[in-house]
Amino acid sequence: MANSTTSEPRAAIAAQALAEGFDVVGFTGAALPAVVAERLEQFIALGHHGDMGWMATHLERRRDPQSLWPEAKSAVVLGANYGPAQDPRQRQDWREEGAISVYALGDDYHDVLKKRLRRLSTFIAASFDCEVKLFVDTAPLMEKPLAMAAGLGWQGKHTNLVSRNFGSWLFLSVILTDLELKPDQAHEDRCGGCTACLAACPTNALPAAYQIDARRCISYLTIEHKGHIAAALRPAIGNRIYGCDDCLAVCPWNKFAQAAHEARFHERAGLMHPALADLARLTDEQFRSLFRGSPIKRIGRDRFVRNVLIAIGNSQQTGLAAVAQALVSDASVLVRAMAVWALSRLVSSDQFADLARAHQAQETDPEVIAEWQAGVDTDTA
Repeated sequence: MANSTTSEPRAAIAAQALAEGFDVVGFTGAALPAVVAERLEQFIALGHHGDMGWMATHLERRRDPQSLWPEAKSAVVLGANYGPAQDPRQRQDWREEGAISVYALGDDYHDVLKKRLRRLSTFIAASFDCEVKLFVDTAPLMEKPLAMAAGLGWQGKHTNLVSRNFGSWLFLSVILTDLELKPDQAHEDRCGGCTACLAACPTNALPAAYQIDARRCISYLTIEHKGHIAAALRPAIGNRIYGCDDCLAVCPWNKFAQAAHEARFHERAGLMHPALADLARLTDEQFRSLFRGSPIKRIGRDRFVRNVLIAIGNSQQTGLAAVAQALVSDASVLVRAMAVWALSRLVSSDQFADLARAHQAQETDPEVIAEWQAGVDTDTA
């Protein structure tokens, strides 16, 4: 295969990457420093990955890109700006509407970036007679450390990538190749003494700088976690129904951020002001139709409505009690349990006790029964 350390392949690849719509590109070797693997091992050992068992299962493969492909010599790391037009935290004031993470408001970035990557990979392979493999957040590859090594930015104290030019808002993708390319200089950490992201986390999921406990992270709880969300964490979730941007949005480096130019990353019309009442009533078919081509679709209707009901329970809008009450007999255990919890927050203790007597005897799932009992035992509004 071709073997070049000249600047010509880099310049050609970078120019083609920008032509394909990427906003920034960097180059680094296909190996990562040992400290990256050590931090990953500590994360797993502490159980901070929660029930994302695949992280532990693929630990050895995640340690180093060359464990995925031993022949790889270089990594082309690409960033696509998905910056919002406004501070996403403003959505948390909309009590009757749901807040969705910026990255999920538009089309699924996997689909958008894969098409670009395939074209760019074809260009690289054909131009320099080399082998390539592409990755968009779907394989055990550690994109953020590679991005830092390639000079795109640095991993902030919230563990996400921060860019001097794009703030917190870069989608990352990687092309590994057996072509030798001169690496860029790794980006230095520019967080300094700032701890704004740690203080901003609603659930204290950032126990220390550069550490995250996914089990407390709202993004993990509303997206990755398949079961019931712990009662102690529900109030802090607020109206966030899919993901959380607080630690990203608070970063001071966002003063250099800019709104995404890719229209497919802009929020869909139906998600600009999503009413909790409407979202809670979605059938499975309606859910799949509404979120066709969206990353939200992958969690399924039941988990999504679970999240919506938590937001309803936090809304302080008593008019939404009827929406929750309509779901206490839903086929999904996740939905029934959170419908009961939402009711316990929105109706009087006497009303809730009457509902418990009417429904609890018909319930067979212990988690839902426990929610009824907890509501009876707690003084409600």
